[in-house]
This record gives sequence, structure tokens and C-alpha cells, in this order.
Amino acid sequence: MDDILTKIQADHPQLSFAEGSHFSWHAHRNHVSYKASKNGDHKGTWALLHEVGHALLAHAEYTNDVQLLQMEVVAWEKATELAKSYGLEIDEDYMQDCLDTYRDWLHLRSTCPTCHSRSAQETPSTYRCFNCQTTWKVTRSRLCRPYRLQEV
Repeated sequence: MDDILTKIQADHPQLSFAEGSHFSWHAHRNHVSYKASKNGDHKGTWALLHEVGHALLAHAEYTNDVQLLQMEVVAWEKATELAKSYGLEIDEDYMQDCLDTYRDWLHLRSTCPTCHSRSAQETPSTYRCFNCQTTWKVTRSRLCRPYRLQEV
């Protein structure tokens, strides 16, 4: 990963890079974090390319959960394009596995706690069921277990 990181840094001097505990894009700091322990690992290189994809697409905020999933899809598409420019290829199964974590998260959040129908998001923290009209709150965090707290 050191070689590709050096090349990416040279090609994109507008971005800053620093070792961190996980791979992530920080829009407010124009900064990509990467996990150095993944050096030499294909998955680490793919994750780095994915986060650079977010950066180059200027992903900053999302207004709803579906938009977050869409941002993840296009960041992987950008990562695939970047990989080709560096003579690399990202495994499609790996990308889909990563996207499945978002799909699963969205599925859990959008499932009505009363009747188990899939429902629509009304606000960043609220869903309402089409079927039974139950309303529930969810956390804004993607990294948190998707609790569904019914409003009373």
C-alpha cells in the first residue's frame, strides 16, 4: 500500500493523508485516514482507493439513509476507476460485501418494529411505517447498532 499511497499523494496534493485506526474520509478536514497495519494487503489498498473516491467526489453530508448508500456505491465506482489508472483491479465480491453492510444496515433501520414492513425515512432520525403508521427514531450513526425506538 505504501507505493500506491505515495502515488495517490503525488496525484492529489489537495488531500491530506494520515495513519488512523480505520479507513475514512473526513470532508471537513479534507483528510483521508488509513490503517497502516493493512500495508501490503489488497483489501487495504482497495479501502484506501474507496476513501479517496469519496474525497474526489466531494462527499460531505447526506440527508437520508438511501443517499448514504448511493454515495457508497459511487465511491466504489470511483475507486474502481482509480484502481485501473494505477494498474490495479478491485475484487467485485469484496466491493459487494462492503456494500452489503450498508444494505443490511438500511434494511434493519427501515423495518417497522410493529408490523415488520419496510418503511420510509421522514427525517434523518425518524422513520414512519406505510402499513401501520408506527413512527420510530434511529441514531444518525452508521456504526451503531440500529435501534428502533418507537415513539409514544
